[in-house]
Amino acid sequence: MTMVWVDLKPGDGGCQTMLECLTGSLPETLGCDGCQDLKVYIEGDGEGMVFIEYWDSAEHYQRYLNWRTETGVLDRLVEMLAAPPVIRIAEDSGV
Repeated sequence: MTMVWVDLKPGDGGCQTMLECLTGSLPETLGCDGCQDLKVYIEGDGEGMVFIEYWDSAEHYQRYLNWRTETGVLDRLVEMLAAPPVIRIAEDSGV
């Protein structure tokens, strides 16, 4: 299993604006091939947003990310951020 950590720093619209924009996209993500789970967390008073995702493999996530890029969803998300997203991918250690 692969865990993906996406760290986002919202721009002027804040977390609520981002959540409203992503509401339709998140169920699509959960329906993607290889997506096992997705949770969205808000840091503190909205200074950050973290997505924790679980995928069958890094390849599944990469195909998903490519699709989100092709459809323009990723560009729309980046436009709402104060800084580029930080994406970390980790494989289950089996321990």
